[in-house]
Amino acid sequence: MLDAIRWDTDLIRRYDLAGPRYTSYPTAVQFNSQVGAFDLLHALRDSRKAQRPLSLYVHIPFCANICYYCACNKVITKDRSRALPYLQRLEQEMQLIACHLAPNQRVEQLHFGGGTPTFLNHDELRQLMALLRKHFNLLDDDSGDYGIEIDPREADWSTMGLLRELGFNRVSIGLQDLDPAVQRAVNRLQSLEETRAVIEAARTLQFRSINIDLIYGLPKQTPEHFARTVEEVISLQPDRLSVFNYAHLPERFMPQRRINGNELPAPAEKLEMLQRTIEQLTAAGYRYIGMDHFALPDDELAIAQEESTLQRNFQGYTTHGHCDLIGLGVSAISQIGDLYCQNSSDLTQYQNALAGAQLATSRGLVCNTDDRLRREVIQQLICNFSLKFEDIEKAFNIDFRGYFNELWPDLQEMADDGLIQLSAEAITVLPAGRLLVRSVCMIFDSYLGQQNRQRFSRVI
Repeated sequence: MLDAIRWDTDLIRRYDLAGPRYTSYPTAVQFNSQVGAFDLLHALRDSRKAQRPLSLYVHIPFCANICYYCACNKVITKDRSRALPYLQRLEQEMQLIACHLAPNQRVEQLHFGGGTPTFLNHDELRQLMALLRKHFNLLDDDSGDYGIEIDPREADWSTMGLLRELGFNRVSIGLQDLDPAVQRAVNRLQSLEETRAVIEAARTLQFRSINIDLIYGLPKQTPEHFARTVEEVISLQPDRLSVFNYAHLPERFMPQRRINGNELPAPAEKLEMLQRTIEQLTAAGYRYIGMDHFALPDDELAIAQEESTLQRNFQGYTTHGHCDLIGLGVSAISQIGDLYCQNSSDLTQYQNALAGAQLATSRGLVCNTDDRLRREVIQQLICNFSLKFEDIEKAFNIDFRGYFNELWPDLQEMADDGLIQLSAEAITVLPAGRLLVRSVCMIFDSYLGQQNRQRFSRVI
């Protein structure tokens, strides 16, 4: 079975290193300021010529309240009027980008992230969707994957009804933990009843997929109490679950400085939380997709993994990796062909650039042949837990063993340890290695040095 996992504490302790999540390769750490708006426009024209379908990501940075664990790009404000000038700049960005695309390039995937997208009021949400439909070819038949991140404290039945009316059919709900002591420690008080109400609304309104986010490793968490949270979440029957490892990096993320480090669970407790969670979800019928993600067997991600068509991009695991991804809004990242580019992460700089009729592209990277080759290797391993050398050799006209000869001792060591099966034809990630697939991928990362690793979370 693809979802089989074997828990091996000794292997986890040995290979639980800091490393990328590989939503891209090369990772965003490698982006540089030599890539700018001209490169983006050139890539958009190539996308138009190739008639590739599109995936749109829209970043809404505003939150009314701060969650201390959060590492997202956000603006904490109670002033709802700040949304209007931001929407005006978003429209300018849409205009500047859409004129370089073909009208018939279908938007197969749309995602609103944040921040808190429902910080926008109903009129503003209507306005934003109308602008997107004006400038891009959004689907009207509900066949696209149109998702939005929801904070149940900022949404009610009328909000959910509006979102469904506007074309959204997927929701991702932030929950993190139901223990009131943990919620107080991270400044996110959210009841089970609030969360259940949003989920019931989504089901009644026929949203076709519901995801719930959990985080283990937060202050005051214990294995026993987190197991209760997982039990309650299972009773809500989400289609997908994301169970993230909290990375405490207060030197990088200022809100995390409000977390008392002495209240964080010990590494052994974190491992126990994860092990229990996997056991609970597996017993409830969820499949381990990889990289903290679980899904029911009839979910599109589980089916795609069975059929070896699962892909990964800046929005995580996806069935739309064939689309060109266009990011709109402050800090948003685009992936168009071999180009990665990111908007300015500073709200003022983003808005000023567009006020001057200029795109806010601030950095990026153009993949070379080696990048594309390693990206495909990592993609196959992280999505399908297997890699056939012949596929890479045909696609890139190389001898796999010769090209990666210097890596063979490391791969052989992983094979000896039982993480992978290594043959002359393929790499297969074994059940004991699936939780550690990031560590396997890191072997193929030519940019990853010890200095860079300090910027990443640990695997487990």
